[in-house]
Amino acid sequence: MQESQTAQSNTGLIYGLNDRPPVREAIFAAIQHLLAIFVAIITPPLIIAGALKLDLETTSFLVSMSLFASGISTFIQCRRIGGIGTGLLCIQGTSFSFIGPIISAGMLGGLPLIFGTCIVASSVEMVISRILKYTRKIITPLVSGIVVTLIGMSLIKVGITACGGGVSAQSNGTFGSFENLGLALLVLILIILFNRSSNRYLRMSSIVIGLIIGYLVAWGLGRIDFSAVQSFGGFNIPLPFKYGLDFDFSAFIALGLVFLITAIEAYGDITANSLISGEPVEGKTFIKRASGGILADGFNSMMAGILNSFPNSVFAQNNGMIQLTGVASRYVGYYIAGFLILLGLFPSVGLIFSLMPEPVLGGATLLMFGTVASAGIRIIAAQKINRKATLVIALSFALGLSVEMVPEILCQFPESIKNIFSSGITTGGVTAIISNALIRMKE
Repeated sequence: MQESQTAQSNTGLIYGLNDRPPVREAIFAAIQHLLAIFVAIITPPLIIAGALKLDLETTSFLVSMSLFASGISTFIQCRRIGGIGTGLLCIQGTSFSFIGPIISAGMLGGLPLIFGTCIVASSVEMVISRILKYTRKIITPLVSGIVVTLIGMSLIKVGITACGGGVSAQSNGTFGSFENLGLALLVLILIILFNRSSNRYLRMSSIVIGLIIGYLVAWGLGRIDFSAVQSFGGFNIPLPFKYGLDFDFSAFIALGLVFLITAIEAYGDITANSLISGEPVEGKTFIKRASGGILADGFNSMMAGILNSFPNSVFAQNNGMIQLTGVASRYVGYYIAGFLILLGLFPSVGLIFSLMPEPVLGGATLLMFGTVASAGIRIIAAQKINRKATLVIALSFALGLSVEMVPEILCQFPESIKNIFSSGITTGGVTAIISNALIRMKE
């Protein structure tokens, strides 16, 4: 108990991993996590449905199942059932990394091919989880620190795009308008002000307060149209294999590679989560958590495919939320899972969240993504930075951020290669693993 209290004092936590916050405080924390992940969960199915020109009914069902599957996945991660899961406040949701390969698979054979191939390809990540302890010389704390930092840096681009108004604003010429930036700045400042408070209730609810005030201001400016809710009523019942199953080997190769990279990203996210939660990031306990978490990452993606949803992965932004709120209790994850399942069953409720203007959400996510990057820097700083480590860090950041900032550099490559390595996280992560394994030098 004393060790737990010491860990909490060292990390600035209000509630540690195994603490049980009162219901009111747990719900507060859960809602903040929910607001941070809701749009991220529903965006991939919306993008995929748009690219495949799916009808409104199918699109609505895919969004609902993404929320439903994310709720079950989150419960498994937090609860840790039969060795599957981390036992941390670890949130899972629909992954952006798979969008390219999934659209390509969908063009070949529609939804049956997507779900069938994803279910089979998820085995790649589950296999990686079983041999994790044998890869410690390759996936070192230095490598995981680099991946976590790249995750945060890459997500910052998403956050600042949202602050400017999002992709829709880029197309209609309002991107970066003073109204968009003002909304984002208002939310950002409010979160910082309330997060500085010595009152733990205000600190825990800083994200919620910032988003609610930003939401109300946006509504006052005429940025929210609630009349759209009427067209998205009803009740969605999960129906396994609703669209059937199919398989394609070329799609399996592309998706399998992304699952491999997702395992590396999950390892980095779990490392950051453990660090922020005051838990060990090395040793048997950590390896057990990481192995179980990556196994759950693959298992939950298989389960998502069965439920007509897309692959899941551990969300990095929730690590930033833990740091901002000071709540690392895994029991909060049960509330988050329950909310996600309910939102999946009632799409009209979820739409209210999705109506939130992007600048409002961007003001909050920008700060959270920055804290993810800072967590990665802390992991790197805890290692011995010798000449080899300097080269590994330099190569990984140089290549990873290069493709993130100038994706056109891959324009001459085949589409399958571009889909995988256009992500700075993927390129930088693979570079970190290879360079850390191959570079040899005497100090």
